[in-house]
Amino acid sequence: MILPPKPPARDEGRVSLWRYMRLFRQDILSAQPARLYRAWMAEFRTPFFRSYLCNQPELVDLVLKQRPDDFPKSDRIREGLAPLLGNSVFVTNGETWKRQRRIIDPSFEGGRLRDTFPAMLAAGQAAVARLGDKADGQPVEIEAEASHAAADVIFRTLFSIPIEHEVAAQVFGKFREHQRAQPVLNLGALVPLPEWFPRFHRRRTRQTAGEIRGLITRLTAQRMTQIAAGCAPDDLATKIMTTADPLTGQRFDTAEMVDQVAIFFLAGHETSASALAWALYLLALYPDWQDRVAAEAQAAFGEGAPGFSDVAQLRLTRDVFRETLRLYPPVPMMVRETTCPERLRNRDVPPRAQIVLSPWHLHRHERLWDNPDAFDPARFDTPNGRDALRCAYMPFSAGQRVCPGAGFAMIEGVLLLALLVRAYRFDTVPDRPAMPVAHLTVRGRDGIWLKITPRGHDA
Repeated sequence: MILPPKPPARDEGRVSLWRYMRLFRQDILSAQPARLYRAWMAEFRTPFFRSYLCNQPELVDLVLKQRPDDFPKSDRIREGLAPLLGNSVFVTNGETWKRQRRIIDPSFEGGRLRDTFPAMLAAGQAAVARLGDKADGQPVEIEAEASHAAADVIFRTLFSIPIEHEVAAQVFGKFREHQRAQPVLNLGALVPLPEWFPRFHRRRTRQTAGEIRGLITRLTAQRMTQIAAGCAPDDLATKIMTTADPLTGQRFDTAEMVDQVAIFFLAGHETSASALAWALYLLALYPDWQDRVAAEAQAAFGEGAPGFSDVAQLRLTRDVFRETLRLYPPVPMMVRETTCPERLRNRDVPPRAQIVLSPWHLHRHERLWDNPDAFDPARFDTPNGRDALRCAYMPFSAGQRVCPGAGFAMIEGVLLLALLVRAYRFDTVPDRPAMPVAHLTVRGRDGIWLKITPRGHDA
């Protein structure tokens, strides 16, 4: 049986912090020991801090659902991403975070998803059209195409502009440069530093982050002016910027909105692009599943443009996308921090310790999933799959800090996947196999290459 690609785990024993930092720089996933795929909990000690990776479902539930305020997001996450994300909802804690979520959450409720669907569909149709010139059977780097499509969705739903818009195109280009600067690999992310100590962000990281934020500021300030004049489009940006905190009556000002748009782009573009690219690769690897997705899409959509309710008919496509998120969760690890002494699995855990929750390891845990490394979208109809789905599946986190755009992402991913596979056949390139690596998100080490040919409507 062919298994989807999986990076080799570190098989050596204890390593020094400096050795670990070198491995971490190359790839977050292969830097971890193989035992994490079976362990309920693992402790890592360094001269500067202690870290505990928790896989046991009861521990994950404790941290994310039962006592989330006692396990806030670690400042280590903020260190590498601060130049781009500022004080966005992704990195804040406490009352600041709660206020931000009260303003943001209403924009992603069910009714608003229906309102954003036409813009999402237009981005999907544009992606199908763009691939037409590349559907000649020659290798295509599909991550770049998925990134283009996901960025188009974000700009159309957030600001009512397509990716071809001058500012949107510049943000997209600068963001790709920012990714290559590897912003998460920062000294402060691994070593606790006092506030006055320089963070030594790479010059290119600071530069690209500043350029992206400058472009987003232009879009946000323009929208503020349109809102004041009463002529703003009814999109996500307008909804968020006109929503008042029900407790304080305050709205986001321009600077705060720039922070939030930055994380919407990071979370909504980067993670969606990763998931879509891996879903297409998996369907190329398993053509029988690809044909079933194409047939389902054709039956649901017919010859016309799909409506919002049609997406509900794509049950098999949804399970394929869900299985992709299990095997390749875009955000492979999340870091929380203890605020007081804890006792976890008979171990004393001190305050300020790092609590690592790893969707990558939890989704492939040998004690929780049957055939954890296999691609099997049908697993969710089995008792094991249903049980594991409840306790060991969190591609969008869980609890009060679950991603507010989780529902948006599931509709987007299923829709784009169905549109693309209905139009084209995707095949692997034998001499260019994909291998996942993780920096900001889980991507292909050398890209994800596929051959594309027109499918026709006989699937």
